[in-house]
Amino acid sequence: MGFRPEEFFREVTLRFCSSLDINTAMQRCFEYLQTVLPVDGMFLDILDLQLGAIRRIAYVSAHDTPRLAEIIPLPADVWAWAQNFHEPVIIDSTTSNPMERKIAEFTKNEGNSDLSLPLHIEGKKIGVLILRANGDKIYRKEHADLIREVAEPIAIALSNALAHQELLHLRDVLLDDNRFLQRELSPGNTDAIIGGGSGLRNVMEQVNQVAALNNTVLLLGETGVGKEIIANAIHYGSVRRSGPFIKVNCGAIPESLIDSELFGHEKGAFTGALTEKRGRFERADGGTLFLDEIGELPPQAQVRLLRVLQTRELERVGGTKSIPIDIRIIAATHRNLEQMIIEGRFREDLWFRINVFPIFIPPLRQRREDIPALTRHLVQIKSRELGLVTVPAIAPGALDRLTNYDWPGNVRELQNMVERELIRYRGGYLTFESLASSPDSKKEKALPDTERGRLKPVSLDEAMAQHIRKAIAFTKGRINGAGGAAELLRINPSTLRSRMEKLGVKRT
Repeated sequence: MGFRPEEFFREVTLRFCSSLDINTAMQRCFEYLQTVLPVDGMFLDILDLQLGAIRRIAYVSAHDTPRLAEIIPLPADVWAWAQNFHEPVIIDSTTSNPMERKIAEFTKNEGNSDLSLPLHIEGKKIGVLILRANGDKIYRKEHADLIREVAEPIAIALSNALAHQELLHLRDVLLDDNRFLQRELSPGNTDAIIGGGSGLRNVMEQVNQVAALNNTVLLLGETGVGKEIIANAIHYGSVRRSGPFIKVNCGAIPESLIDSELFGHEKGAFTGALTEKRGRFERADGGTLFLDEIGELPPQAQVRLLRVLQTRELERVGGTKSIPIDIRIIAATHRNLEQMIIEGRFREDLWFRINVFPIFIPPLRQRREDIPALTRHLVQIKSRELGLVTVPAIAPGALDRLTNYDWPGNVRELQNMVERELIRYRGGYLTFESLASSPDSKKEKALPDTERGRLKPVSLDEAMAQHIRKAIAFTKGRINGAGGAAELLRINPSTLRSRMEKLGVKRT
């Protein structure tokens, strides 16, 4: 070896510390080592304590030789030996040490000589640098003594590179989370709940009871009643409000992807899994996960969800490591889960887990008193979204028309109706006359002839006569004075008598 040891130390150190990219640093160092040592390949391994395996993180070679596996699991005795050797070791086919022969089998050393240099930081072993040369008995004691001198700078370079990789990984996780949450956030998450003091009063009382706790909540109600808005109220009213609020529509994810989407996957878990992926459960850690349409979950996903609810741990697809999570589950469905249990389409044990605190959200037709306020609120919101300079006024009588409609699509249908009316708006008032042309508003056409006859409009005189009769009946025949029919109808008593005579309405 015709070179000075101090030159060797300087050149190896400079090259290994020249880049935070470990593959680049390895390549630069390898090019120098080829000029001073017999070396045909070089490996950099770390000890994966969780897997009990050698993890190969970098590799360079003078030849286009097949690359060894990135993860090499070891039996317990070999793993213990790998953790505890602290001096350079030379291994080839002439090795007599039984443990060294075992390690040679796992590293596919046959026909080669390996010089393994353990790397330590502050007394803790972090990895191994392996020089490989073709043939037996290539490396000697002077080679081991020389490479030992650069163990410390190589270990420092490896530690810095690993720390840099971890920082890059954390940066990518944060960027990924940011993109994901920006996609998930929708306008109106913090909007006030219209009807909280009227038609939804009972619902909001239950929300206030349960929000501060940590138990699972099940929201029940027809499609479009606003289950997501109630889930928002529970999350933002809880101590988890500063954590993530992740939403999943279980019916919108293909069955083949549901496990990966919810629970994540490891790199190489299946074709196309080029990198590891955190699922929605991991993204919701420290916050709330909203599982909308939970009745659409396939059986296998129900099993995995049950395990997460029981253990508060999950395993990614293709993984073996349990990942602890701290989340609150809010589930929602418009289906009859109890009937699905009878039919064998939903697990009974999962039902018991999620049905801790059920909240039923009534349909819009059962809280008609909320429709005027909801309509005004939606007109304000949708006008901003559509870029209208001024918010149109609602025509007199239009709110009565909306209130008398049954709204089979609930709040979602009302929202669509408002948006459609604003798109057609050309000045004046919002009349919502398009409600008459709505497919759902024409359902009376399918009614029997007898029912249609009963709904046939009457003349204005007959309508007025019916209204006066109701007023007189309500006041028990009294026309004059406080509480009389004239006061109730807000007309002069003599005018009321004149109309009664004209329309043939009798006092009793």
